[in-house]
Order: sequence, then C-alpha cells, then structure tokens
Amino acid sequence: MCRWLAYSGSPILLDELLFKPEHSLIEQSRSARLGAETTNGDGHGLGLYEDGSDVPPTVVRSITPAWSDLNLRELAGHFRSRLFFAHIRASTGSAVQQTNCHPFRYGRWLWMHNGEIVDFDRLKRDLVFAVDPELYPAIQGSTDSEVMFFLALTFGLREDPPAAVERMVGFVERTGRRNGVEHPIQMTIATSDGERVWSFRYSSEKRSRSLFYSTEVRSLRQLHPEIFARERLSDDARLIVSEPLRDMPGAWNEVPESTYIVIEHGMHEVNPFRPTPPA
Repeated sequence: MCRWLAYSGSPILLDELLFKPEHSLIEQSRSARLGAETTNGDGHGLGLYEDGSDVPPTVVRSITPAWSDLNLRELAGHFRSRLFFAHIRASTGSAVQQTNCHPFRYGRWLWMHNGEIVDFDRLKRDLVFAVDPELYPAIQGSTDSEVMFFLALTFGLREDPPAAVERMVGFVERTGRRNGVEHPIQMTIATSDGERVWSFRYSSEKRSRSLFYSTEVRSLRQLHPEIFARERLSDDARLIVSEPLRDMPGAWNEVPESTYIVIEHGMHEVNPFRPTPPA
C-alpha cells in the first residue's frame, strides 16, 4: 500500500534517512520487504517543520516515483528539519495526482497513512457527510486517507489526538458494518502538531501493517558503535517507520497491534488503542 517514516530530534539533513541507509525509504519505494506491495511508485511527499517556528509545516509532493526524482535527491542533500514526515505511495484505487500524495496538512497539523478503508467508494458519501462543514472546503484530493484526517479533525484531533483518532476509527467501522463491510479499516497513521508525533497501528481484523519505532540513540551507540559513532543523530532523535531502515539487532521495536505511540523530546510512550464511535 504505502511506506513512510516520521523523524523527531535535532535538525538533520533529510538525506541521512531518505537515501543513506541500506534499506532507506527510497530503496523501499523500489523494493519494500514488509508492505502489501513491493513497489511504491505512485508518488511521494515530505512535510517539514522549521526549527523554532510557529508557521505551518512545508509540504512538498510529487506524483513521480521517489527513486527517480532528481529534485527530491537535491532537496534531501541541502535541507534540514527537526521534525519531518516522508511518505511513498502505492495507490489502493484513487487517482495518481499531487493532491492525493501524503502527507496532508491543515494548519500546524500533518497526517499520513498506510492502509485503506475497505470499499471506500461505497462508504465515501456517508463518511464525507460527517466532516465539519467548516473543514470540508480544505479537502483537496480523493483518497480515503485524507477523509480520515478530516474526520479526525472533526472529532477533536487538535484537542486530544488519541481520542479523536479512536472516534474516527469507531465511526468508520460503524459506517462500514452498517453497509456490510466486515473489516472496514486497515491503518498505520502518523500525525503531528510540530512538537509531538502520534502514531497508530490498528486494523479491524487485528492484522495490521508493519510499524516500528527506534531504540534510544544512547543505547544504539553501545549496541552498534561501528555505525553510530559516525551517525549525526542527536541523543533525542527518534524514528517511527513502516520498515526498518537498517538490519541491526536491537535497533527497532515493533509497535504492538492495536496501540499508539507518542514521541516527544526523545521519549516515547505506548498506549492501547480502543476505537469508540462518537456519540
């Protein structure tokens, strides 16, 4: 379906994570190991927060495959960010167009997704009608992922992200099952307000797509000094990824099924995720 990564820490060149690791996100665009598809060539995108700035994040999206985009390579070698999202897309049926590439943005918030709402074409009308009328004009594309984002915003993402996403998923499941869809949703999601990153792993059938978070950098330097002695990662750097970027024992921790993780200032917290339909 898709592959993605979210980084939080001291400012780092995008190239350090997008291109340099042996199983980087760019390599995954050609040869994913754990995804539903091996190739993720239906576009890509970046969402970058500036250090110490309250302005909305910069979003750059393209319909070209990440492996062949020379502009992406140029940008990655010159731009730094303290918190950024990167996403490579494999469409589940919606058009290959720029507005359908992730991440999606609303104000300070970024959102990206791997997975699908099953039978979205049949459920779309009921789902979109639940979006707050004040938010609806900001929907630009035609994906289930963007509708999920605006439903989460409608249900309170800016005030309480975990509760809002639980209500969004509960609403999608209730709508799907009313329309005969047994397992309506499959998702790994990342969202951020520029300070914290929340990531969710859940599916209605309890067989969710892969998701991992990185071990603390201090521990990685002890485990793998041959690699991390030359790495430019700060002690507070943390990653959440669809697939590990390197094959290193102890470097990656699988996000458990039906949970969400919060990362802030290098610390992480894992909590259960329990969908609840909104009242």
